[in-house]
Amino acid sequence: MIKTSNQRIILPAFIHPVGEKPQPRFDFLEPLRQWLDNLEIQNRKLAKLIAKHIPAQCPFERDIMLFGRKIGHIPPMCKLNPLYDQFVGLRFRALCYLVDQCGEDIQSYC
Repeated sequence: MIKTSNQRIILPAFIHPVGEKPQPRFDFLEPLRQWLDNLEIQNRKLAKLIAKHIPAQCPFERDIMLFGRKIGHIPPMCKLNPLYDQFVGLRFRALCYLVDQCGEDIQSYC
């Protein structure tokens, strides 16, 4: 709450008044994010394993059909994963390694 000329202004929790800095929060996943981002792919078997086990699109997204009609949709849940961007980047680097260094066709992974 801020007091200005006998008025009280209530700000939402995500807005911080000028001059006040939010308390820094410790992100316990940051070391894991850094490790995944800095992981270099230098092995064909590892690259194939990564490309095979990290899906190209979210496997949970579905249309719910009843008697041939769409009655609902389950949205992709992968975006809720806090490491989603790191896994997608890791899969991309693995596919790039397979193409650039090994000269493999990656159509089977897409």
